[in-house]
Amino acid sequence: MARRKEASAGTPATTALTRAGVDFAVHPYEHDPAAPSYGLEAAEALGVPAEQVFKTLLIEGERGLAVGVVPVSRTLDLKAVAAALGVKKVAMAQPAAAERTTGYVVGGISPVGQKKALPTVVDESALGFERVYVSGGRRGLDLSLSPTDLVRVTGATCASIAR
Repeated sequence: MARRKEASAGTPATTALTRAGVDFAVHPYEHDPAAPSYGLEAAEALGVPAEQVFKTLLIEGERGLAVGVVPVSRTLDLKAVAAALGVKKVAMAQPAAAERTTGYVVGGISPVGQKKALPTVVDESALGFERVYVSGGRRGLDLSLSPTDLVRVTGATCASIAR
């Protein structure tokens, strides 16, 4: 059964996970607006390895926007994610397009509960963990859940897309 640790943590991501019956935990932390990396800040604040915290990146290709989910300690391999999506080439999406399409702000984009369902690829390294951490839909809020649940609720495919 899904669980929420704080009533104030309600975001589209927590709502979507609750509706899907996913077991997840809410992990708020004090966000520093001057932090150079939102993902590494989250890993440090939560006391978990950076390899277990995943960032949500929007990309744009010939078929429109898509999502790549990779560990915060690594970068997105654009050629690998393009291959996983079956397109020739992708580029990082503009921040304004990412925010408009997902309904989240940059630095708080969750792979779950986006306004529009987008093709999603999760780096296969996520499957090596019992639980992974992803943005909960705002800066200073992460959610932990099983990687299989993450893949299921986002309709993602898994591929080696991080370098």
